[in-house]
Amino acid sequence: MNATATSATSDATATRLSWRALRRLKRYPTLAIGLSLLTVIVCIALFAPWLGTVDPESLAPAKRLQPPSAQAWFGTDMLGRDLWSRVIYGTRVSLTVGVSVAVIASICGLAIGLLCGYFRKVDAVLMRIMDGIMSIPSILLAISLTALTRGSVQNVILAITIAEIPRVARIVRSVVLSLREQAFVEAAIASGTRPMLVIGRHILPNSLAPLIVQATYICAAAIITESILSFIGAGTPATIPSWGNIIAEGRALWQVSPYIVFYAAVFLSVTVLSVNLIGDALRDMLDPRAAKRP
Repeated sequence: MNATATSATSDATATRLSWRALRRLKRYPTLAIGLSLLTVIVCIALFAPWLGTVDPESLAPAKRLQPPSAQAWFGTDMLGRDLWSRVIYGTRVSLTVGVSVAVIASICGLAIGLLCGYFRKVDAVLMRIMDGIMSIPSILLAISLTALTRGSVQNVILAITIAEIPRVARIVRSVVLSLREQAFVEAAIASGTRPMLVIGRHILPNSLAPLIVQATYICAAAIITESILSFIGAGTPATIPSWGNIIAEGRALWQVSPYIVFYAAVFLSVTVLSVNLIGDALRDMLDPRAAKRP
């Protein structure tokens, strides 16, 4: 009897949560659109080998520059490689870079921002370093860092992450500075609570909302930056199928075979759009005051 009652209670709770999630999606349609688009893109990346693709690096000079057809859905490039396969596998590269940069930059920036916002002596040192990094345009910094290392996806992730950490740190620091003036934080300090406990119990939970929103924008920016680096030859090696490499290879043949650039550009635009839509919706959800501003 108890097991039956527990099961019924769990089902009722799950039903309420489902209805609550549906109501929230109706209230924030951009979130539903962004999640739908991103889910499709993620599924494409995960199931790429089963979507009618072939080896994206396989050369077939006899089939070069063929227009889209039943045999090659997106056509072929100047080396006869199947563009459908290259664009689909390029989804994996872009999502890997975007998610990795967003996660690593958010964690590192969160740690630096918490320390700088709470400890003034640490702030005087670390934030000056962050200001120095931010004084260099992020794309130029990423180009410089990738130029010093061997071209690979891991090095591209590292270069973009270093350029994005200061921005996260400044946002978290500003939130911590405002939270330190709140009564509940001052009460915790006055009661003798250790600084790290104050940060963990009171400041960190209230710093996560703006951090999550910022992480979505970092993910979108990282995807674009990776494409730019690959486009100018400073990112992933040319043998790796990434959207930036595909666009770079097709720019010389734009007037003859525009489809080489078109499909990769569409996938890039839709991916960045979906992430930005999710970020905008999360901003409105976590800060209702922002949605009411004209």
